[in-house]
Amino acid sequence: MSIPHCLVHSPKDTVGVVVVEGLKSGTDMLCLITETDTTFNLKAKADIPIGHKVALRDVKKGDTIWKYGEDIGRAVANIKKGEHLHVHNVKTKRW
Repeated sequence: MSIPHCLVHSPKDTVGVVVVEGLKSGTDMLCLITETDTTFNLKAKADIPIGHKVALRDVKKGDTIWKYGEDIGRAVANIKKGEHLHVHNVKTKRW
């Protein structure tokens, strides 16, 4: 297997984490689901910094964001599959 560009913890997750430096828009990413040791491909729709999240499927404003199989927040904007998720489009539900 090639080195993955993105790690996903659970099949339930709606986001993965970019694990390579300098990921550019248009990259055909190899994504690894660690819980099941399976892979899939996903095209990046934006430059995404290492350690940042990428949408694994389309997410609608108000939807729950899932990472590690856990609720980590909600979308405050519509997010397309392959787009960058960060403070501009995801917020915690705590406050």
